[in-house]
Amino acid sequence: MDWEEFQQKKRWAGEAKPSMKRRRLGHDYKSRCIYMITLVVKEHQPLLGHIVGDGQSQPATMHLSALGTAVQQALLKIPQFYNQVKILTHQVMPDHLHFIIFVNEPIPVHLGVIINGFRVACNREFRNMKQQGAIASGHNALWEDGYNDHILDRKGQLENFNNYIHDNPRRFALKRSSPDLFRVRRNVDVAGFTFAAQGNIFLLDAPELLQVQCSRNMSDEQIEEACQSFLSRARDGAVPVSPSISKGEKTIMRAVFENGFPVIVLRENGFAPLAKPGGRFFDACAQGRLLLLSPWKHHNERLTITRDKCHALNDMAKEICERNRDKT
Repeated sequence: MDWEEFQQKKRWAGEAKPSMKRRRLGHDYKSRCIYMITLVVKEHQPLLGHIVGDGQSQPATMHLSALGTAVQQALLKIPQFYNQVKILTHQVMPDHLHFIIFVNEPIPVHLGVIINGFRVACNREFRNMKQQGAIASGHNALWEDGYNDHILDRKGQLENFNNYIHDNPRRFALKRSSPDLFRVRRNVDVAGFTFAAQGNIFLLDAPELLQVQCSRNMSDEQIEEACQSFLSRARDGAVPVSPSISKGEKTIMRAVFENGFPVIVLRENGFAPLAKPGGRFFDACAQGRLLLLSPWKHHNERLTITRDKCHALNDMAKEICERNRDKT
């Protein structure tokens, strides 16, 4: 079945909720659907194996432990018990598991029942190995409570999440080689403001910081002219600073970023405890050419940024650049 056929047969809409306790109203988790599921080992213990390679000069690959092998085998056996489902792809990581499961026809039970059965099988192997002395753990169960799911019902999602899953070992290796660049720092004082920060904090000490703020009334020609100006300054070592809200700001910051120069981005949403940059921001973070700053707390909801917050972020960007200029 191709994507278009799947789209025609689905009967739901809306956004996936991230945890088992916050399932989407109106979705019964029995219908034909594709899901990405994530389970996490208790306290993020690396019991399922280890990553070999740095993800740069050497490919990063996952070497499964005996428990990791047992988890993988249990996962791939799910279709033997429920022939309505198929495991499309999976990736066992040292402390978590990602997999994409396709419910290709209605199942007789809630998806959570299937995943719970898989968890029971994993826990059985976990306890057996623990009793044999092969595993040291203070827990009687392998997984944290619940699981995370994404419902993949929009075009492009399946390919994006499939790529993300296969890229996990490389991302893991990059984080391991540069932990400070991915660590979320709290209560960072910059130019009289307090931020949470992730990325290369030393970008704040660049010789020149440039605020990128563009009127929404700027023409495409004006935006392009400004873009070339900022690119020229970036080549000379200046680092643009902006919340990237207006069309012009987004265009300029994207151009600087895509040309491989550093950027400092102010964001409305804060950082969850285990937050990591998404997409191309991840590699830029590993390369030390990205700093993310947020003055506010993290929220799970998708909120439209208010006019007051837009002004506040632009004022902060301006003050950061001016304080940097005063230091030099």
